[in-house]
Amino acid sequence: MRILIVLDNNHNGSASRRSILQAGAAYLTFGFAPAILAKSARAASPKTLRILRWKNFIPAYETWFNDVFVPEWGRQNDTDVVVDNVGMGDIEKFAAAEAKAGQGHDIVLFLSPRPSLEDHVIDHRDIFQECEHRFGKAYPFAVKSCFNARTRRFHGFCASYLPTLVTYRKDIWDAVGKMPDTWDDLRKAGRAVKLLHDAPVGISFGLEHNAEHSQRALMAAFGSSIQNSDGQPSLYSGQTLDVLKFAKALYKETMRPEVLSWTPPSNNQALLAGSASLTIDTMSIIRAAESKQLLVEPNLALALLPEGPAGRSGPAYGTNTFVIWKFAQNMIGAKKFLVDYVAAFRDGLEKSGFQNMPSFPGAVPELDEIISAIPGRTGRYDLLREVPATLTNLGYPGYSNAATDEVLSHHIVSEMFASVVAGKSSAQEAMDLADTAITLIFEKWRQAGKI
Repeated sequence: MRILIVLDNNHNGSASRRSILQAGAAYLTFGFAPAILAKSARAASPKTLRILRWKNFIPAYETWFNDVFVPEWGRQNDTDVVVDNVGMGDIEKFAAAEAKAGQGHDIVLFLSPRPSLEDHVIDHRDIFQECEHRFGKAYPFAVKSCFNARTRRFHGFCASYLPTLVTYRKDIWDAVGKMPDTWDDLRKAGRAVKLLHDAPVGISFGLEHNAEHSQRALMAAFGSSIQNSDGQPSLYSGQTLDVLKFAKALYKETMRPEVLSWTPPSNNQALLAGSASLTIDTMSIIRAAESKQLLVEPNLALALLPEGPAGRSGPAYGTNTFVIWKFAQNMIGAKKFLVDYVAAFRDGLEKSGFQNMPSFPGAVPELDEIISAIPGRTGRYDLLREVPATLTNLGYPGYSNAATDEVLSHHIVSEMFASVVAGKSSAQEAMDLADTAITLIFEKWRQAGKI
């Protein structure tokens, strides 16, 4: 039995090389998809499991998964495990190529559900059911992320999630006497923070995933959504007009124009550099400040998503979703691997710096005690216990589906918001345009029988 691990150490997914560890010998391969190596592994062993996954940005977690959990699982299950790690920006194109070719890896890991791939993957129902039997129920947003209410199939398996939180400069916000507890607080106090402390609010209005998640949280707080609970398009509404008008005021009064062109790392960089007072993200900003011992670290704090007229909620920043292809060569091994991964989740939780949280809380029954003991400033992470109750799926209030997936990939929501806050169109014009595009996408997938 051998453990083969092929790693791409570049975040952008470009080809790189690294030694491949195995018992008694070492191999060296170049680039992506080591077909020759995989072929020799299959010839020498009755079982091989191949995994394609996006490269996590937390080195300690990567080391645990690739060098600890995978080798041990392979030894226990007499299986050669090949892990291909690629940059987050490349996972989509590699997965699309495999789906088209009908061959490739057994398992693929995405940062969010891919219901548009439903015809190419197995029904993951029995994996959910086995985990529920062993660990108790998953959080509702994890189930709604992966279940198609029309076809009654699970198009993926959400093993963990990234908590969505507000990160803010407590010293500056305390100075104006406000907590960013509501969107109205954020607007009023954010204006004072910008004027008095030259530290604007840093919520992205670029065409990127940070903006998509932040704006959906804002929409949910105002009762606006892309679809309703029955899977019908619902963007065209008075609530959407209200939230667009609020967003324009929020941008004008509390932010700077650069948020219109932000890329995924921009909000992190702004908070860590001290040039912004608040953003919406995972815990990555505070964890980076702690690990690098930055000057800003003592002043950083976390808060739940702001509350609005319709409540306090927003999509999980990521729902780490595994899919098993219909053409997987080791389907039984792939299913067992995912169940065993959930069973071992405590170690992965800690190695991820508590950014990969369990979708099945019962898999880590001592979670509350672990949260209380997280290294850092006393009480800083206690609110992680409350986060799951605020999280939704990307199709909220309905189920995630192929239409909501396509809306996300085309950045229709973030483009609508950007157009309004930049003054390129009125709220009505932007909503009309986005609603037309969304309606056409939903109709296409409805005709395909997926919603």
